[in-house]
Order: sequence, then structure tokens, then C-alpha cells
Amino acid sequence: MPTRTSAARNASDPDAALFDDIRLLGRLLGDLIREQEGQAMFDIVETVRQLSVKFHRDGDARDRRALDKLLSSLTRDQAVSVIRAFSYFSILANIAEDHHVLRRAEQEAERHAPPQRDSVRAALESLKDSGVERRQLMQFFEQALISPVLTAHPTEVQRKSVLDAERALAELLVAHDATRLPQKRADIEDAMRARVVQLWQTRLLRYVKLRVSDEIKNALSFYSTTFFRQFPRLYRDLQRDIDALFPPGRKDTEDTTKADLPAFFRMGHWIGGDRDGNPFVTADTLSYALRMQSRTAIEFYMAEVHAIGGELSISALLASASPELIALAEHSPDLSEHRSDEPYRRALIGMYARLAANLRKLAGVQAMLPEVGSAEPYANADEFIGDLRTIRDSLRQHHAEPLARARLDPLIRAAGVFGFRLATIDLRQSSDQHEAVLRELLAAADLCPDYSHLDEAAKQALLIRCLNDPRPLRLPHQVYSEWTRSELAVFDRAYSARRDFGPRAIRQYIISHSETVSDLLELLVLQKEAGLFHGTLNSAESHAELLVVPLFETIEDLRNAPAIMRDFYALPGIAALVRRSGGEQEIMLGYSDSNKDGGFFTSNWELYCAEVALAEQFEQLKAEHRITLRLFHGRGGTVGRGGGPSFDAILAQPPGTVNGQIRLTEQGEVITSKYGNPDIGLRNLETLVAATLQATLLPQTKAVSAPPQKFLDAARALSQASMAAYRKLVYDTPEFTDYFYAATPISEIAELNIGSRPSSRKATRAIADLRAIPWGFSWGQCRVALPGWYGFGSGVQAFLDAQPDGLKLLQRMAKQWPFFATLLSNIDMVLAKADMRVAQRYAELVPDAKTRQKVLKALQREWQLTTEMLTAITGNAERLVDNPTLKRSIHARFPYIDPLNHLQIELIYRFREGQTDERTKRGIHLSINGIAAGLRNTG
Repeated sequence: MPTRTSAARNASDPDAALFDDIRLLGRLLGDLIREQEGQAMFDIVETVRQLSVKFHRDGDARDRRALDKLLSSLTRDQAVSVIRAFSYFSILANIAEDHHVLRRAEQEAERHAPPQRDSVRAALESLKDSGVERRQLMQFFEQALISPVLTAHPTEVQRKSVLDAERALAELLVAHDATRLPQKRADIEDAMRARVVQLWQTRLLRYVKLRVSDEIKNALSFYSTTFFRQFPRLYRDLQRDIDALFPPGRKDTEDTTKADLPAFFRMGHWIGGDRDGNPFVTADTLSYALRMQSRTAIEFYMAEVHAIGGELSISALLASASPELIALAEHSPDLSEHRSDEPYRRALIGMYARLAANLRKLAGVQAMLPEVGSAEPYANADEFIGDLRTIRDSLRQHHAEPLARARLDPLIRAAGVFGFRLATIDLRQSSDQHEAVLRELLAAADLCPDYSHLDEAAKQALLIRCLNDPRPLRLPHQVYSEWTRSELAVFDRAYSARRDFGPRAIRQYIISHSETVSDLLELLVLQKEAGLFHGTLNSAESHAELLVVPLFETIEDLRNAPAIMRDFYALPGIAALVRRSGGEQEIMLGYSDSNKDGGFFTSNWELYCAEVALAEQFEQLKAEHRITLRLFHGRGGTVGRGGGPSFDAILAQPPGTVNGQIRLTEQGEVITSKYGNPDIGLRNLETLVAATLQATLLPQTKAVSAPPQKFLDAARALSQASMAAYRKLVYDTPEFTDYFYAATPISEIAELNIGSRPSSRKATRAIADLRAIPWGFSWGQCRVALPGWYGFGSGVQAFLDAQPDGLKLLQRMAKQWPFFATLLSNIDMVLAKADMRVAQRYAELVPDAKTRQKVLKALQREWQLTTEMLTAITGNAERLVDNPTLKRSIHARFPYIDPLNHLQIELIYRFREGQTDERTKRGIHLSINGIAAGLRNTG
């Protein structure tokens, strides 16, 4: 029980409770290490911790030498045990930190403090203050689409078994907070101890490489944990806030006062449909993903229907029911005399039987709890929702509405959001693979002997001719290559999936490396081969079932994007085709490859410019053809891959580019950190809604305006100089590649079983061929985080050299332009998380002294310059002055991440010197896992 002293300390220090929790969990872990590994090992762990903390704080060479001496003296098994200890401590600190975030939010709500700026309530208050009316809000929700898209990019290093134990510990921390009874607290701490033992004796690493089916199941686990329960809460809370702040008035129509908001917030998946660079994704894995998604949704509905049946024991002898409910009960296969007077239960038993039939039809499995009797499956989810509403309406009409609130209302909302499909699966493939398939089809059909050798104009002409010919290219008895058959099978499966699971099951098809108009036309021709393209291009009935979504990734691609889309829509019939196909044009923007291509600042600037140009272009298309633009942001976990706070990132978009339509990827370990805890998950879902509301409606009130031309000119100059500095190091320094492969654990990361996709596009060491994810992952591990800041200092210095009074302009930009302010905030965050002292230790792994000194000095110079320029612009000599939450997090966790870096360096050195046994390799992989868990946004 807290003492009077600790209570007083908690009142004066709002973070005291966090450190109390960290100490509690740390004590449990320390006790376990003493018990299972011995006092001597505990003493080693504690000595490593103390030396690492001192070196982190002071940078004293004597501490560094003492730490080196201790680490080099450890046996292989001792090193692995120390790595395990610090890895688990990082995990436990993360749990305590997440719990503290929720605790602080609850405390602020109890004090009636103003809502946090990234909350829906704050967004609605801001809109009300700006003059937005209820009618405008409801129009927004009618037209909006907000969609986080879960991907399987290989940066989630934690196993599901570990994640499940973490969730159990998080729940126990909540229970620990909720009681002050000494015995109850002791019981809870015993339960915590059991979970810590479970974690310690559960292996952190996967010994077998993940398959696509494993990635599918991992993603689906977040639905039972978070999405099924929190989506209905999100909609409920949003409706309450709207009604409180924007009460219906006489001017409001029936549409603006109805109870249920439309399902504007929906989930998307890449897992099972993303074939770009992953040969293991096929039509079979797509089928598996569709079945598993449907199974996940329907089994949840069945469990809820069964539970509601247990609650609605209402007897017709005591309460009436609506005629519609009675009719629903009469259609039930339940003939039990024991329930003859219980119409609600009989109706729900019939609904359960229908869902069981859907489960067999769509997922191919039997219900775990067998149904009573047999029934026809629902034709679609809307029919199921209709039955649920019949039950709700009857309860409302007969004084039993409170019985609907706990389960029935949330289930109606969940079914409206997830349907029988759960989420939309995006398909993705590289444009060169589409070209290869068409080359074979066209050659076999005697239409073109070598399609790939045609120039762009000839390609477009041939493809348009194909789209205006009703005959398919595929010949019935032609034997095509295995690759072509595999690619066409995916299109065929998409055709049947849309008919089995509904049109939202598969809607988007993303074309990676979209570089020409023909890349877009090729996808239309391939849709035609599978019956997904109807009519001929110039006919009045033509339409395509799948959205053609070009992905613009490199700096050059982003610059060419407006011209490609202009030329695409200039083709006869294309605008009319898109309008008849739904009037939506989605365009995906790649943050990762553009960063690896041109550096952090240039990547963000070119993305900004592309968005502005595309938005202007589609304003005209919307006016002439009623075609709406939706941008899909391919953001990763790290700042270098478009990461950082989602709220600020959305608000930093150019005015007029959001318009209630936004999709963005959620990747790797970010999925776990955002949605692993259900309450944290709700906060993150709210943040996306709040930001999209403000980014869409505030510009309409003129509260947000386009930046002045001076700002744009300055950003352009910064970008040019920043990119020059970045490319000089990464692409024009011959020694850089050798330094990268030696001073980062890139080779070791490639061996981790954390994803089904290869880490490089080609079997080369070229930086250009390396995927952006392991590129960023590696720099994060060695604490340089180069993709998140390199080049910015040189860019600012060059700008100031050209404009002596330019600093005042940059300071104005930081205060008045959300885009620039967000960039500075993200650089600030990256610099706070990076550590050049640790990076210098990694540099010692580079065998060639000249290479080491040349590249390391370049990194150190740019680091120092970036730090100085950021301070000059913001006026903050310290990092994270405006982000106390993250500052507290770093203070709490980073002294325990540093030892993992030091041990990783030691084991990599031994491994590269010939100690290549499995135990040493496992120790390196454990350290990668621990650092990734501690940093929380590694990839």
C-alpha cells in the first residue's frame, strides 16, 4: 500500500507512478534472475546497467573502457543471459509506459481538464469555434473514408506468445491501480510474477521463418484484442460528442439527426494480397486470407449472438415483442418447448444457425458450438444487421432498451463496419511483372512479338486497342509459363472473391513502380482477362471493378506523378470509365523509397509538391467528371519512412488534399504499439478521426490557408541542398556501402525470421537494391537513424549562406506552417532517440580504418550541423522541449536499451571473427529483438 510519502510524491510529480510501476516490474524481473540464473548473473546485469547509465549520461572514456572490459570478459552464455535480461526489462518498461499514458488521460478527465489536442472532442470543439455546423459534419461523415491498412512488412520482431503475455501484464497493472487492499495487491503481484516467469521461459525468437499464413493470423489477432470492441466505442463516443456540441436544430433534416453514423472508418489489409517482391503470395494465399478474415468476423458475431441470447431471457408472458420480432422467432429452427415463451432467444438461435451456415460457406469450417437445427446462410451482412435491428427496435418499443446497449448496439455497429469480409484486401504487384505477363499474352495471341521493346506511345496505342476489343487475350489451349498462370490466377480469384464476400472484399489494386501511363493501362487489360473489366473502353457501359492505384515511390516518380495522371486522363474514354467505376481515383505515395533516394527533407518536400499538384489537377476532374481524389500514404514506423505522430502528419498535409478521404499503412511493430493495448488502440483510432476532421473542415472555414510563396521557395532551396548533401554521402562516397554493411547489423537482420519477404530486391550489396525497410531498421539498431535527419543541417547552412537574413524566415515558417513545423518536430524526435556515442562504437566494427574515419566523420559533422541548425530555428537547445511525454519515455527506457547495443557490438565482433556457433548468432538476434522492442518504431 502506498505510504504517505509516496502519495505526496505522486501528487507533486505526475510521472512518479510510472517509475513506481517500472520499479515494481523491474523488481519482479530481478528476483526471477536471482532465482533462475543465480546471484552472480544478477550482479553482472546490475554492473552492466550501472556502467551503461554512466556512459549514457557522461560519455566518460573510463566508463567506456570499464564497460568494454566487462563485456569482452563475458562468456557466450553469460552475454546471452544479460541480453535476455535487458530485452525483458525493455518490454516491461513499455507496458508500464502504456499504462501510464492511459492513467494520465483518466486523471485529466476526472479533473475536467481540456481534452488533448489530438482527441475527437478537441477537434469538434475547434470546428465549432470556427463556425462549422452539424449539417457540414454529417455531410463529412456521409462522404468520408478513413482507413488504416495493416501490412506485413518485416519489422515486427515480437512473437504472438510474447505479445499475449504482455497484454496479460497490462491488465494486471490496471487491477493493481484499482485497489488499495494489501492482500489483493499481493495477490495481483503474485499473478504478475507468474506472467514474468512465463515471459522469461518463452523464447523471444522465431526459429522458423514466418510464412504468409502466419502473418495473416498475427494481424487477425488484433481484431479480438482491439478492433471488434473499440470500433463501436469510437462511433458511440463520436456520436455523443456530436450531439452534445452540435445538437440538432430546426434547420437539420432527418438525415442529420439519425442515430447511426455511416461506416466511414474501415480497415484494410495488404497481408495475403501484396505480391510485390514476395514470391510466396499467390492466389492460394489470397484465398486463405479471405477465408480467415471471414472466419474471424463471423465467429465473433456468433459468439456475441450466443451471449446476447443468454441475456435476453425475456418471456412473452411478462413482456410483449414487436410483430417483426415474433416473425423472426417463428422462422427459427429452435423447437424446444423450454423456450416457447422466449421469442428473443428463439430468434437469436435462428440467427446463430444462419451465421453457422455462412461460416461453412465462406470459411469452410464448422462452428465450434454447433447450431440448433439448420438454416439458410445470410445473403450478405446487411441481412444479418437487419435482424439485429429488428431485435433492437422491439426492445426499444417494449421498455427494454437498456438490454441493447451493452452488446447489441456495439454488435450492430461492428457488423456495419466489418461485414462478412472483415477488411478490404489490397492487391499489389510491380509494374514490370504486369509487363512480363502481357508480353507473353500478346506474343501468344500474335498481336505483338515483343511488347517490352515498344516505345511508350506504341504501348499505349496497343493497350487501348485491347481495351476496345471485347475478346480476351488468353487462348483456351495455350500453355503459358508458370509465372503468367500464377499472376492471372490472382485476378481470377479477385473476381470470385468479390462475388463470394462482397465488392468491398477486394477493391484496390496498387501498381508499384508506376512510371508511365502504360503501367496503368496494363492493369485495366489484365482486369479484362479475368472479367473484372466490363464492356469496351469507349462503350457507354464500360467499368472496372478494381481501382487502378498507381504508387509513386522515388523522387523522380513523385515529380512525374502529375504529368502521368494528366496524360492518363487525357486518353479518350478514361475519365468516363473511372466515373462509371465509382468516381474514385486513389493514388499511393511512397515515403520509404523516396527517403532512401533523396533523404528526409527532400522526400517530404517532393511528397508535398506532388500532393499539391495532384489536388489541383483533380479539382478540375471533379468539376468536369465527378471524380474524387483519395491519397494513400505509405508510411512506415520510423520518421525516415513517414512515421511520427499520425495526428501531426495528417494536419501537415497541404490544404485541400485530405477532403475526408485518407488511407495510410500501419506497418510492423507499429501495429503492436498502437493497437496491442485496446485502450491505446482506441486513442490511436480517435487520433485519425480527429486529424481528418480538422484537415478537411478547417480549410473550408479559412482557418487554415495555403503557405506564402516565400515559404515554398525556401523549402525548395532547402530540399535541393539537403538532397545534394545526402546523395554525396550515400551514393557518391565509394566507401559508404562497405561502412554500412560493417557498422550496422544489416547482414544479421536479413537472417531474422521476422517476415516472409526477402530483405533485398536483388542479390547485390547496392544500396539502390536494398529494400527501404531493412535500410531504416539497420540504422535504427546502431542508433544513427540516418534516414530521419541526414542532410538537413547542410540544407539549412547552404540556405543561410545564400540568404544572410534567412534564419528569421525559417523561424516564421516553424511557427506558421504546419508542414515545416512537423518536419522539425520529427527531426527533433529522431535526434533525441539517436546516440552518436553508441554509433561510434558500431563504427569500430568497420575493419578498414580509412573507410571508418571517412564515413564516421561525415556522419558526425552532419549530426553536429543538424543539431545546431535545429536549435537556431526552434530556439530549443535541448531536445523534446515540446514533447514531455516522449522525453519521459526516453528517460525511463533508454538507459536499458544502451546495454543491448553494447552487447550486440561485442557479439557481432566475435561472430565476424569466426565464433559462428548457433548460440552466438542467437545472442545477436536476441539483441536485435530487444533494441527493436525498446525503440518501438524501428522500421
